[in-house]
Amino acid sequence: MIGIRRFIQPLLGFHTSAVQCAEPMKKKKKMDPSIIRHREQRKMKRIERSIRKLERVERPLKPLDETQIPLSLKYEIPIRQRQLQPISQDIELSQRELLVAWSHHKQKEAERDLACIRKLLDAQGKALKELKLESEELYIEATQLDLSLLPYKAVGPTRTPQIKGYDPPDGDYIDVSRKWE
Repeated sequence: MIGIRRFIQPLLGFHTSAVQCAEPMKKKKKMDPSIIRHREQRKMKRIERSIRKLERVERPLKPLDETQIPLSLKYEIPIRQRQLQPISQDIELSQRELLVAWSHHKQKEAERDLACIRKLLDAQGKALKELKLESEELYIEATQLDLSLLPYKAVGPTRTPQIKGYDPPDGDYIDVSRKWE
């Protein structure tokens, strides 16, 4: 390894950069100062006119119903607040230890899964190499994509079983949002 480093090390200081395609700056055209001043005045007049127009037409603001709390909820705030009991240090410590143990368990589980996948991939690669040595045609056929597997559909149980006797709503959607123009 040290012998290889001796040849690679000098190359580390060698850098290339992109080709710089540049041309000399073009000479600025000289313009009459009165024309420049006239253009700037026209721009300023246009901006002032648009500002005056905006000041004249005051658009009514759209009320935000979502940000206004209904009075009934304001009066119910003391009723709705929960009085939580403080957690003791023993329970807090045990929860923290449980969380650490759970994270270690999940880490080990992920490492085992990755090792299993790595072992399977190595075995598959080894089998393909031996198959290639045995028969080139079988190797090509084994590495071809099986199109019958691509439109994969799986039918299985749902996460939550259906409720017996439940009549789902039709799903009618009525847009009740106000239009502000």
